[in-house]
Amino acid sequence: MLIKFITPRVALLALCLAIVAAGTTGCRTKPENRLDRLADPQLLYDRARKSLDNQDFDGAIRVYEALNARFPFAEASRQARLDLIYAYYKARESESAIDAADQFIRENPTHPRIDYAWYIKGLVDFARTPNSLERLFNVDLSERPPTTARKSFAAFRTVVEQFPKSDYAHDSRRRMVYLRNRLASYELSVARYYIKREAYVAAAQRAKQTIEQYDGAPAVREALEIMILSYEKLGLGELAQQTRAVYQANYSAEPGSSRSDNEGPQRKRWWKPWS
Repeated sequence: MLIKFITPRVALLALCLAIVAAGTTGCRTKPENRLDRLADPQLLYDRARKSLDNQDFDGAIRVYEALNARFPFAEASRQARLDLIYAYYKARESESAIDAADQFIRENPTHPRIDYAWYIKGLVDFARTPNSLERLFNVDLSERPPTTARKSFAAFRTVVEQFPKSDYAHDSRRRMVYLRNRLASYELSVARYYIKREAYVAAAQRAKQTIEQYDGAPAVREALEIMILSYEKLGLGELAQQTRAVYQANYSAEPGSSRSDNEGPQRKRWWKPWS
């Protein structure tokens, strides 16, 4: 029989490793154990809300997710789902915020605060304004593809059209004006590119699309000028004359002449009669 001897030094090392492993396991499970002891969904919600108010968004997300998982049908969970959308948004977890908003809208189509879910969804996709460095170097955002601006515009439009009395309708309209102008400016930058390439058919189509989709944007004026130039280059004199008549009716000036933003007749407000 082979007898193995364990020296005191080896035994002491094994004991130390066991203590370290036990301590690590205890630290890892401690937060979950504390949450498990909170059997009341309202207590969980209050704790999450306190973290949210203190701008501890990661902590709030952890507790909100635990609340929704353990008490999915509790009254506190419905409010928690709304708060969770905001917490994801503030924590810059954009995809999670969009998924949570879509799920809430899908599962609660008649909820009295569904407008809030649409509003936060619009904020997540809202096209960013220039930061300090971009302002310093005069970066032109109109040439940057608006990858999420259209989604943001659609979400804010839902708030304005379906919930006109919402507390978020006014801010949604303001953001829609910004997004409309930016989207129109981007379309116009593409039309200018086609003009430089002498692709007049594409330039006219892009300018026309700008006018049809973003009526009221400052870019509409130049879009009409691009259409007139393109039609003339293509030998489409009748279309050029019709477009020139529209230009003169709205701006009382020939393309290329001096003008100010206050010229011409007053246009009807762009977005909805109540705006």
